[in-house]
Amino acid sequence: MIPQEMNEFLDRGGPALWLIAALSVLTLALILWKIWRFSLMGAWSGRATEQAIQLWVKGDAQAAMQTVAGRQSLRARLAHTAMKARLDSGLDDAAAREETTRVARADLADARIGLRALELIATIAPLIGLLGTVLGMIDAFQALQASGNRADPTILAGGIWEALLTTAAGMAVAIPAAMALSWFDSVVERLQSDMEDAATRIFLARSAR
Repeated sequence: MIPQEMNEFLDRGGPALWLIAALSVLTLALILWKIWRFSLMGAWSGRATEQAIQLWVKGDAQAAMQTVAGRQSLRARLAHTAMKARLDSGLDDAAAREETTRVARADLADARIGLRALELIATIAPLIGLLGTVLGMIDAFQALQASGNRADPTILAGGIWEALLTTAAGMAVAIPAAMALSWFDSVVERLQSDMEDAATRIFLARSAR
């Protein structure tokens, strides 16, 4: 149930402001959902993976695989896949690397889900706000023209500030969306870098023996 004051405020900006309000709710939901998803993916944890790689380098393959087995962390899943593929006698080095790359690519694609939506919101929210402002300015000048010789500057001023509401609202939604997108991109890039590093260390250690 929307409070009366909020309802009146949104009505001042017209359909554009209502659409921007819907985008703001969607943006907040996407940000919270991505943080939750990254937490499940272990985006900020890599201790178990590092321990497993150290065991692997020392030659204790079984203990290394047990350390990361069953974990939902993307780093751990990648490490387990690389170790399993390398130990598989039916796969040569090139095939094992290809299998590891395939799993890593799929996991990173899953980690990027939702980022395009944030990018789209950051792009279109200011444009919707600008469109609402232009339409509001047109209405304001039409009202001023209709008043003729009895033109009151307050009519124009009131119409202008109401029209500018949508521009401000659009920027208020786009800024946090762009900031969240930049942060999430950096998280995915860090994940990709760590996964590449883990796979390289695993394959080099096994290749050295």
